[in-house]
Amino acid sequence: MWLYFLKRLGLAVAVVAIVIAALFAMIHAIPGDPARVALGPRASEELVAAFRERIGLDQPILVQMGNFYVSLLRGDLGRDAVSGEPVLRILLSQLPDTLYLVLGSILVAVVPGVFLGTLAARHRGSLIDRVTSVISVSVMSIPAFVIAIYLLLIFSIELQWFPAIGAGEGVLDRLHRLVLPSLALGLAWIGYVARILRASILEEMNEPHVRTARAFGLSENRIMYDYVLRIAILPTITVLGIGVGHMLSGAVFAEIVFARPGIGKLVFDAIISRNYPVVTGAVLLTTIFFVLVNLLADLVIAWLDPRVRHDLAG
Repeated sequence: MWLYFLKRLGLAVAVVAIVIAALFAMIHAIPGDPARVALGPRASEELVAAFRERIGLDQPILVQMGNFYVSLLRGDLGRDAVSGEPVLRILLSQLPDTLYLVLGSILVAVVPGVFLGTLAARHRGSLIDRVTSVISVSVMSIPAFVIAIYLLLIFSIELQWFPAIGAGEGVLDRLHRLVLPSLALGLAWIGYVARILRASILEEMNEPHVRTARAFGLSENRIMYDYVLRIAILPTITVLGIGVGHMLSGAVFAEIVFARPGIGKLVFDAIISRNYPVVTGAVLLTTIFFVLVNLLADLVIAWLDPRVRHDLAG
C-alpha cells in the first residue's frame, strides 16, 4: 500500500509541476500589459517599469517560472499586484466558501445518484429503470450555468424561498444560501453517478462470488450491500474525483450568478484586471486540491479493492 501511495504521490507532484509551466505559458500569451491595466493608461513609463519590476515581469519567462518554483517550496505564492497583500492569505480567505460549495455539490450528486442507480439496477428493465434513465440523461444534458440561472429565477425571485445573493452570516443562514448554488453544480452529476453505478452493479451481479452467495441462500439485500455495492461503487468514486475538477470550474459561474465569495470569483476578477500573481496562485491552489482529491479517490479504491494496489504497485 505504501509503494502504491508513493507512486501516486510522485505522479501528483509531476502533474502540479507541469500545470505551473503550462500556466506561465498561457498567461504570458494573453495580449496586453498587466502593468497598464493595473495602473491605468495615464501612468508614466517610469511608474509602469517600476510596477513590472515589483511583480517580476521584467525578467524572462523561464526566470520567472524558476523563481516561482523556488518560492513555492517556501510556501510563498507572491503578492497581489494591486494591494501588495500575500496571495496565499487572499486565497485562504476565499477558499472555505468554495470548498463548502463543492462539498454541497458532491452531496447533491452522491445521495440521489446512489439511490437512483441502485434502484434502477434492482429493477432492471422495469418502468422504474426507464424513468430513472430519463431523469439521469435529462439532468446530464443541462449546463451548470443554465441550471443556476433558472434556480435563481424560480426559487429566489419568483417563489422567494431562498436568498438570491451572498454567502450569509451564521451557520443556518450559510446553509440556506448554499442550497441553490450546490444544486446548480451537483444536479448534472446525479445522472453520471446513477448511470455509472447502475452499469457497475449489473456487471457485478454476474460475478461468481455473487452467484455463490445466492447459492448459500443469502438475501438479496445482504448480497447487494455486503458484496455488490462495495465493489460497484469504485467506478463512481473515480468519476467523482474527476467531477471535483468540473465543480471547481463550475464554481466560477455559480459564484458569479449568486454573487458569492470564493476562488472562482477571485480568479475571474484577477483575469479581468490581469493580476498575474493572484491568477497563478489561484489556479495552482485549485490544481493541488484537484490532484489531492484524485489521489484520495485512488487510495480509497485501492483500500476497498486490494487487486488495484497489487496490480499497480507490482
